[in-house]
Amino acid sequence: MLPKFDEIVANLEFLDDWEERYRYVIELGRLMPELPEDAHTEANRVHGCASQVWLETVREDGGAGDPVLVFRGDSDAHIVRGLVALLVALYSGKPASEISTTDAVEIFDRLGLREHLTPQRSNGVRAMVERIRRDAIAATVG
Repeated sequence: MLPKFDEIVANLEFLDDWEERYRYVIELGRLMPELPEDAHTEANRVHGCASQVWLETVREDGGAGDPVLVFRGDSDAHIVRGLVALLVALYSGKPASEISTTDAVEIFDRLGLREHLTPQRSNGVRAMVERIRRDAIAATVG
C-alpha cells in the first residue's frame, strides 16, 4: 500500500543522497498495487514515455458536480513505476478540480527529482501529468 503523498514528500526530504531517493522511488513502485493485466490496454497506455506506462482512471461521484478520480498505474521499468506511484499518490482520490490545478512538475522540481531524471524520463513524467489533467478536465465536462 502506498503511503500518503505528504509522507512520501517528508521521506524524500529526509533523504540527502540521490541514490537513496532513487531507491526509495523504486520502492514506492513496488508498494503500488498491481494493475490487472486486463487494464494494460491501448486506451490506458500513456504515449510520450520511453517505457511502457499504463494509467487507469476511474471516475467516482464526488458530489457538488466535482467528480473524484482514482488512478492506478503500471510500467515495465522499475524507476518509472516508482514515478507512476508518486503521481498516483499525489492525484488519486482527489476532486477533478483540484487535480487540474495541481502542478506535479513543479512539485518534482521542488523535491529535486526532475534534475536527476534523463530528458526522456522528464518528458514521460510530463506526458503522465498531461494525461491525468486531461482526464480531470474531461470528468468535469462529461
